[in-house]
Amino acid sequence: MDPGAERAAFYFDLFNPEAYLAAERVLERLPGAEWIPVRAPDLPGADTLEGFRCQTDVEAFRDRIERLAARRGLQPLRWPDPFPSDTAYAMRVATYAHQIGRAVAFSLAAFRQAFAAGRDLGVPDNVLIAAAACELHPNAVAKGAALASVARALKDATALAAARGVRDVPAVWLPDGRVFHGDDALDVASAALIA
Repeated sequence: MDPGAERAAFYFDLFNPEAYLAAERVLERLPGAEWIPVRAPDLPGADTLEGFRCQTDVEAFRDRIERLAARRGLQPLRWPDPFPSDTAYAMRVATYAHQIGRAVAFSLAAFRQAFAAGRDLGVPDNVLIAAAACELHPNAVAKGAALASVARALKDATALAAARGVRDVPAVWLPDGRVFHGDDALDVASAALIA
């Protein structure tokens, strides 16, 4: 039996600002959901936010995300530079945090470092600041992120997400097999879980 089959799963990658917006609401909308880090670029159909046609498209995307954050009462967004960031290291740390039961605390801290503080999660020190904010020791985090088993766990989680029908982040998978994509779908997934 799939170990996560009995509860909903929230799939995310720390580079994605829409996943940040969803993460700020998941605890309220889906309080029992398991937070599972995945590498979005390895999902079928994922938007890596790198294919903007022009600066106008970039500005329109940022404006949409900033307006959503404001409507939700979040701090004004500060965009990391570069954006999107290379979150490979941060996602290994998120996977390590998941393995030790600290996925929610670390992931929220990391999302806030990226999109409330404007820090590049491609810089390991910024990731360690997020880890310290949730009382994870920097040496343990650095060692955990370097483990081959952690890299394999991230790859396996991404493969399982794809097998479940997750094609992009943020996404919510429900135990009945339904998948809801995008920040807006969080409310729909919550209602479906209650029904």
